[in-house]
Amino acid sequence: MTSTPSDVAVLLTNLGTPDAPEPSAVRRYLAEFLSDPRVVEISPSIWKPVLYGVILRTRPAKSARAYREIWTEDGSPLMAISKRQAEALRQRYGDALCVGLAMRYGDASIGYALSKMFDHGFSRILVAPLYPQYCAATTASAMDAVTLELGRMRAQPAIRTLPPYYDDPLYIGALKASIDRQLAALDFEPERLLLSFHGMPERTRTLGDPYYDQCKRTAELLAERFELPIDVAFQSRFGRARWLQPATEVVLASYPAQGIKRIAIAAPGFSADCLETLEELGIRGRETFTQAGGTHFARLDCLNDSDEGMAMLDALIRRELAGWWPPA
Repeated sequence: MTSTPSDVAVLLTNLGTPDAPEPSAVRRYLAEFLSDPRVVEISPSIWKPVLYGVILRTRPAKSARAYREIWTEDGSPLMAISKRQAEALRQRYGDALCVGLAMRYGDASIGYALSKMFDHGFSRILVAPLYPQYCAATTASAMDAVTLELGRMRAQPAIRTLPPYYDDPLYIGALKASIDRQLAALDFEPERLLLSFHGMPERTRTLGDPYYDQCKRTAELLAERFELPIDVAFQSRFGRARWLQPATEVVLASYPAQGIKRIAIAAPGFSADCLETLEELGIRGRETFTQAGGTHFARLDCLNDSDEGMAMLDALIRRELAGWWPPA
């Protein structure tokens, strides 16, 4: 980490990824991820035997096969894109502002990155979880990792956090521009745009998590800007509990019977493409749709490190750093 003229730093955070598309690496990742009480809200005495006795014996091999479908020369797409996002911000700020990257699970942990920033003299740190919609399993879990590290420190940095930006005009405008650009490049005209958000158990909503409502609000604001009809669904169901509805795979399978055979699908809840967008939507989602009789399917990229996405992130960060940076 290079020194800068300022004591202010930005720490981008995202979920994380296995470090290789192999069962052993996926097992380590899933063991950490699925042991987080923010992710699985079941008593450990009940959950841990299931996790270690069943899930971690069977799921890693299946997930590793899925990761191999999308793995790149630069490694995991999520990690590679996140690094490009951080580097794009560094190019914008030069040596005037430090930008770091951390993951909640796996390598490059949030606690390690935070402590290293402070050790290098950055006493004011903006933590920026790259989750547009707030969810306890994502945003709150990232902040748990921050507060855990702060609890180990005698001297602590001042901390700000990037709030959810699900309804921010900067975010909605970036999504609109990105989707428009990608739709214009297609060789067919979609009859429907499906917005797929990551799912959560329905009970999290009834317990007060605002995630569902924020996803719906994002979709409503986008729908106001499109003539193309927009639907909303939730993907990545896991376990037997009831999850947020409707399920993405069910919606995809139902379209052709309704006469909807040309669609585009976007995942605005993800700031970077990952297993859930590239494999679950781009490969398995396409198969579900075409096997049901669909003829044209387009998976649209997340904002990633696109011009639209980086301009939005830059503006959000500059706004949250007001009074700290740039120095007066």
